[in-house]
Amino acid sequence: MTEAEETKATEEDLAEGTLLSHLIELRNRLLKIVATVAVFFVALLPWSADIFAIASEPLMAVLPGGKMIATEVASPLLTPFKLTAYVALFAAMPVVLYQVWAFVAPGLYKKEKHFAMPLLGSSIVLFYLGVAFAYYLVFPLIFKFFTGIAPVGVEVQTDIAKYLDFITTIIFAFGLAFEVPIATVLVVWTGLTTPRKLSKARPYVFLGAFVVGMFLTPPDVISQTLLAVPVYLLFELGILMSRIFAIREKDSAQEAEAE
Repeated sequence: MTEAEETKATEEDLAEGTLLSHLIELRNRLLKIVATVAVFFVALLPWSADIFAIASEPLMAVLPGGKMIATEVASPLLTPFKLTAYVALFAAMPVVLYQVWAFVAPGLYKKEKHFAMPLLGSSIVLFYLGVAFAYYLVFPLIFKFFTGIAPVGVEVQTDIAKYLDFITTIIFAFGLAFEVPIATVLVVWTGLTTPRKLSKARPYVFLGAFVVGMFLTPPDVISQTLLAVPVYLLFELGILMSRIFAIREKDSAQEAEAE
């Protein structure tokens, strides 16, 4: 075997070993995420009925009669369990995001890690803010709207399983939508664009926010607007944050050159 062939074989072995180590690391991170969610689920399971009562309060407050129905035999049992699993995932979100960051972190430079930690903390806070925004502001408005437009003679009776599917979709949509500033900073950070270019794209982002709201929310103007407007405002926040990070990065580079 020639020296070139030996070098090529060595590089292939190293690449294969690196890929295997990354897969093992990914598996370990995923196992930690699953274990954390499982621990939260088991801990919250005794209070599954109370959790469902809290989650259904925005609808119960405006629902005629103050009661929902179950159209499937197993719904009274399975729906609170399913909701508890979602709540466990929400509660474990800091751990989930941290495990994602810990998997990516070894490939980052020291300066990038310095910026990544504030972004990680901000993403966790913004996710929970999105969930709170959906629960305390969006749900009361859209449920009051839906129950108020029922035709005369029509009694509004909501199935608990359908209600759970509805609220989890809305909550995930708002939780992810509130990550727009982080996504904006990352796009600028990776060099794909600049804050100035993003500023020029404001009209397209404003229109795109309503298009996204149309796909992620029920087919009514209220919920679409309640998602689109915060998304656009968060985009503006992302531009501001990206400018701050750019300034800090420039200052750090100047200090390094001075030293």
